[in-house]
Amino acid sequence: MRLRYRLLNVFAHADDPFSGNPLCVFEDGSALSDGQMLALARQFNLSETTFLVAPAAGADAGVRIFTTSFEMPFAGHPTLGTAHVARELHGLGDRLGLSMPAGVVPVAAQGDRWTLTANSGHVEADLAVDDAAAALGLDPEDLVGPVQQVSVGTSQVIAQAASVEAVRRARARPELLGGYAGMGARGGETLVYVWSPSGEGRIEARALVSDGQAVSEDPATGSACSNLGAWLVAQGRSGRWTVSQGEQVSRPSSLELGVTEEGTVTVGGLVRVVGSGEVVL
Repeated sequence: MRLRYRLLNVFAHADDPFSGNPLCVFEDGSALSDGQMLALARQFNLSETTFLVAPAAGADAGVRIFTTSFEMPFAGHPTLGTAHVARELHGLGDRLGLSMPAGVVPVAAQGDRWTLTANSGHVEADLAVDDAAAALGLDPEDLVGPVQQVSVGTSQVIAQAASVEAVRRARARPELLGGYAGMGARGGETLVYVWSPSGEGRIEARALVSDGQAVSEDPATGSACSNLGAWLVAQGRSGRWTVSQGEQVSRPSSLELGVTEEGTVTVGGLVRVVGSGEVVL
């Protein structure tokens, strides 16, 4: 079996080929088992690897999204990157619906810039600010409540910091961060999106991920940015922001977050193709 794949960077900068969040997209995963998809995701060892499959009813293309440990119902940069590949492979145009376990997600493009419209989100739980600060290696006054577990398809913790300096200073403690994994977090892992306004229409954010034993950092997280949008909706806020992420892991990234007065959340950014290849099984 020969399997073609594409390598892309999502939420990238136009002048930096090594910016954004890396993604591997397999052009046709229809003949693969769940175990084979997971094994291929482990082979590439990226935060997510995706597989184009037959779409669900009402969608133009289907996708399955795997980390190295489990399948995700929804993730942002895999949605945009996979849509970019599906458009080219199947001539789908600049507007399409991409089906995944979390439902059908609408995506639209202007050139190589893609934007998803997130499913409606909801707050799953209110968390103690002191506990969240301790898990992030911060003082309680470094966070601005409420700290909440939010989901637009993937459940994550949204924590507003009191300053950009506090965002940059966060050093997560895995034994404490892992305590949130039993609250619906993804695959036994916890992702905390710690963020702060950094200027007019600008936000700086970090996505800290823990399985309770170790901590990693994601360079650009569309699902968490979507959950931030849902958090802002719950706070009665609307607007547009450019979210900077990834500087601490040398993968600078930019996400465009929009929240309408009606509560619609959009997340977009630049998709860059950086390579392609073939796997032989």
